Amino acid sequence: MPSILTSEAVRLNQGCACITLDRKALSRALDVEADEPGFSQRLMATQPYAFSNVPVFLSGDEFAKMEQVVEAIEQVSGLEQYRQAVLSWAPDIARPDFGPAGALMGYDFHLGEDGPSLIEINTNAGGAFLNAALGRAQVTCCGNAIEYSSAHYSFEDLAFNMFLAEWARQGRGGRPRTIAIVDDTPEQQFLYPEFILTRETLKQRGVPSVIVDASRLHYGGKALTYEGEDIDLVYNRLTDFALEKPEHLALKQAYEEGSVVLTPNPHNHALLADKRNMTVLSDSDRLESWGAAGERLARLQAVPPTVLVTPENASDLWGRRKTLFFKPSSGHGSKAVYRGDKLTKRVWSEVLKEKYVAQYLVRPSERLVMVDGSPEMRKIDVRLYTYQLRTLIGAARVYQGQTTNLSTPGGGFAPLFIV
Repeated sequence: MPSILTSEAVRLNQGCACITLDRKALSRALDVEADEPGFSQRLMATQPYAFSNVPVFLSGDEFAKMEQVVEAIEQVSGLEQYRQAVLSWAPDIARPDFGPAGALMGYDFHLGEDGPSLIEINTNAGGAFLNAALGRAQVTCCGNAIEYSSAHYSFEDLAFNMFLAEWARQGRGGRPRTIAIVDDTPEQQFLYPEFILTRETLKQRGVPSVIVDASRLHYGGKALTYEGEDIDLVYNRLTDFALEKPEHLALKQAYEEGSVVLTPNPHNHALLADKRNMTVLSDSDRLESWGAAGERLARLQAVPPTVLVTPENASDLWGRRKTLFFKPSSGHGSKAVYRGDKLTKRVWSEVLKEKYVAQYLVRPSERLVMVDGSPEMRKIDVRLYTYQLRTLIGAARVYQGQTTNLSTPGGGFAPLFIV
């Protein structure tokens, strides 16, 4: 049975249409933080549904349970048998551990009747810096029982200290001289505005930072460079998790030779974010045989049952497809994912040719929003952005359709209000 607090959060999510976002305050904050007049106007013009007008309500109990799931997973990931299992299907580049823990991990949850369920784990999870600005532009609603979940600290300070910690974890002293935020054609990325906020956060704290197309990096055997300047640390936003593409060769070589601190890196992705890992994390008997027990093992019940899709179980999975969600093992951004009840025979034949997992379908909960003056229901998920067991910020995504997106009227990123 849902707790009283959970019921109150559900009641507010499904019945409160209060607009808590002060868009003028958000615009002013974004312009200042980006150090770029007109920054917010351009963002809103190209991404009108990046930010929802409403918050998502959670009970303190739900929030605590999500943090406990994150803690249990990262503790289990330290078990030698777990590491051997998940690295067995990882590419060779992912096996060495250079030290970094992975900047801004993202743990995504659906809120079911039995509590939060972990849907997936992501490296280089996007949106944290945008959500920090969003959280500071909120007004309260529905009485004094609500508080913003990350209003009591500076996310930007935590994020900056995270990059310094990653630098130190690879055995470096002092501070990095230059940090590069790296992606493919970054100016064309949907979350490019966040790269600008990240760059300014680092600059304001004394570390020069640049936004770089990965193909423009160079490596001559000593240092990774961009336009002749040495790059000490790379904040990696690439979705080529194994650095296999030719345009990523310089970064790959510098990483493999330990000449640059890369975070998150192939090892971080293989250890936590490969979708196949969910087959291990949801296998209680296997984890127990490796030494996971007690409260830690109980917390992992929040991971929905997940199995590899194989020729041997294909017939069974097709037969119960309406209860399943299918994901590519190294996918990202909800690409090529399929809800079982939407699968056609043609698509199923394509799934069987690739590496997929089948996960028990946990339906998302809902949030009331106003669209053109009319009440409508939208789906929600919750993401915790973490570093080394600590939640740096929490946020929700309000959306419509099969998977999360930032293109739904009334939807977008939303702050978490804790009941």
